[in-house]
Formats: sequence, C-alpha cells, structure tokens
Amino acid sequence: MTSFVLVPGAGGSASYWHRLLPELERLGHRALAVGLPAADPSAGLAVYADAVVDAVRTELGDSPEPVVLVAHSLGGLTAPLVCDRLPVRLLVLVNAMVPSPGETGGAWWANTGHRDPGDTTEAFFHDVPADVVAAVQDEPFEQTGRPFEDPWPLDRWPDVPTRVLAGRDDRFFPLEFQRRVAADRLGLPVDEVPGGHLVALSRPVELAERLVAYLAG
Repeated sequence: MTSFVLVPGAGGSASYWHRLLPELERLGHRALAVGLPAADPSAGLAVYADAVVDAVRTELGDSPEPVVLVAHSLGGLTAPLVCDRLPVRLLVLVNAMVPSPGETGGAWWANTGHRDPGDTTEAFFHDVPADVVAAVQDEPFEQTGRPFEDPWPLDRWPDVPTRVLAGRDDRFFPLEFQRRVAADRLGLPVDEVPGGHLVALSRPVELAERLVAYLAG
C-alpha cells in the first residue's frame, strides 16, 4: 500500500480531492488530502509547504514510508518545496504550474506565455458533473495573492522522480501549453488523461488509475 499525498490548487481546499480519495482507496492505497491556508493574507509558499509537512506527519507519523506527492495547478509551486523534508517516492504534477528558480507566481503567467481563457468558470467546470459543480460552488472560495509574491526559493528542481500529467481537455492550461512548459522547464514529456483542469472532479476514476499505474514504473 502506498500513501498518496494530494496538494490542492487555488483555494487550498482538501475537498477538491473528495472524488479521487475513494478511488485510490478502492485500488488498495491510502490517500491524504491536504488543506492549505489560502485565506490567510500572511501565508506565503513557506507556510503552504509547512502545512503539507505538518499534515503528513500528523496522519502518517514522523518517519512515514515514501509517499507519492500529487500537486494540482497552483500546488505545483508548493509540492517541490517539501521534497527535502519528506520521503517522496514520486512527484506528480496534475495540470500544475511549473516554476523556475527565483520566479514569482505572479510573473509565471507572462513568462510562460499563458493566455487568458476568458470565462474561467467555463474553463474550469465545462466537464464537471452538474451536481458536483453545485456542491463545489456552495463552498466558500478564497485565495489571497500572497503565495504569488514569493520568488520560488529552490535553485533547481528537486532530485525526485517527476511525472507531468495533463487533462487533454483542459481549457485553462491547454495540453499544448503544458507540453511546452514541461519540455522547457523540466525536459519532460506530458502524459494525458481524459478531463479538463479540475480532472479530480470530472474524471476521478481515470485519474486514480493513472496515478496507481505510475507505481509500476
């Protein structure tokens, strides 16, 4: 049994992963969804990283077996920061931001050539079931700009096996965009799964199966 540690994107809600958790457990693994202090205007990337480490140590103990760290969207800025503080078997970026050393999250958009998708509600939720959309939109959402202000503090990508996984229907970070960023910044190819940006909500079965399949590699 492997422990999957799930780091959310903007809004920092652990509930983003609520459809994926039972699918990973069905496949015989443990899953821990981490919440981040997204509403705290004083919380930057270091505090976000602390939240991941604290959650893992609380749930899995101070000396856990190596985990699979899964980061979604904005979580791509945080997850690499914990790789020297926890035993990480694999880091998986799911429709995630890939930072460069010294780059702020605020500068990332222009530096990568990201294009505004227009209607972000449509870009995020176009393939999410209506009942799931309604439940998500009933929850409060808040994301301060604080973590976008911090220069990314690592001088290189962590020495941890990394996979880049993209929803082929993502309208916020389109597939070709993710391929270019992954190649330019990590020298890695992009694997695909069906689904859009919020793939853990729209295609949890397929996402779980792909994540578990990585263990064989």
